[in-house]
Amino acid sequence: MPIDPAKRRPLGRTGLMATPLGFGGAPIGGLYRPVADDDAIAVVRRAWDLGIRLFDTAPLYGYGASERRVGAALANRPRDAFVLSTKVGRLVAEVGRIPPGAEIDRQVLDGREDGAYAGTAGRKVLFDFSADGVRRSIDESLERLGLDRIDIALIHDPDDHWAAAIGGAYPALARLREEGTIRAIGAGMNQSAMLARFAREGDFDVFLLAGRYTLLDHEALAELLPACVERGIAVVIGGVMNSGILADPRAGSRFNYEAAPARLVARAERLAAVCGRHGVELKAAAVQFPLAHPAVAAVLAGVRSTAHLEEYPRLFRAAIPGDLWSELRADGLIPPEAPTPP
Repeated sequence: MPIDPAKRRPLGRTGLMATPLGFGGAPIGGLYRPVADDDAIAVVRRAWDLGIRLFDTAPLYGYGASERRVGAALANRPRDAFVLSTKVGRLVAEVGRIPPGAEIDRQVLDGREDGAYAGTAGRKVLFDFSADGVRRSIDESLERLGLDRIDIALIHDPDDHWAAAIGGAYPALARLREEGTIRAIGAGMNQSAMLARFAREGDFDVFLLAGRYTLLDHEALAELLPACVERGIAVVIGGVMNSGILADPRAGSRFNYEAAPARLVARAERLAAVCGRHGVELKAAAVQFPLAHPAVAAVLAGVRSTAHLEEYPRLFRAAIPGDLWSELRADGLIPPEAPTPP
């Protein structure tokens, strides 16, 4: 059944109403290549015109640039009409003002160390999952955004910082939620195992899971998603195209920010072939598949151009016959227990 990407619906138990199509702010932060301020702001404004009312960003994305651009684009919009999430766990610092002993996030994406975001010369991001770091992060994000509040705060990629995240960042966010400073709290990661641990050991509202519940990658299906259904945690799916391989499966495609291994390229090509036999775009199946799970509230379109963004409402509304899902299941391309759209 086609999905209305602009029809707001409850975001788990948060009391927030969000659209099932959200805007992901990493690309407009200059991921892999530069994006001009005006171009980035224009994309966010076009998202608004298309009815998108869920916006996600983070200090990491362009080392503050994405937050500034999202805030500028939304500055004159009715604040109660949209849901905004950003993240904690990294602080932006000028190179000359990095305190001794600070842990610098030295990213390695697509084989490039500390160079994933263009236009960040003179700045670094520092890991800080402490309670003080969380409060400072929220204050700095609000300043960059120029908005009066953040709706959802997510602990960002604490893969190697579990103790600090659960012992420092989580209690700080819980207090901010109790104070009413933040409406909902959660975590955003590229893996499902630690999110499932957060679900078991804390009281979270929303998780952002990038790339681990898609048409190609079903890692979250066994443990994380059932835990979220049980606990009423809303899941937002990022990276629905798995870094591009589900948009254009071929040798050289990216998966999880790196060159995709041949076995995944071959699997994505099989997915595309089944879709082709049913007259369906692979991208439409990729967008609609995760939304069939009862834990999943929304998917994010992580784009840098209006042309790319405008594909998503069409993909949401595309009619997909039930026989396609049946064939994918019969061919072992999706698990038998994975929910599929009606």
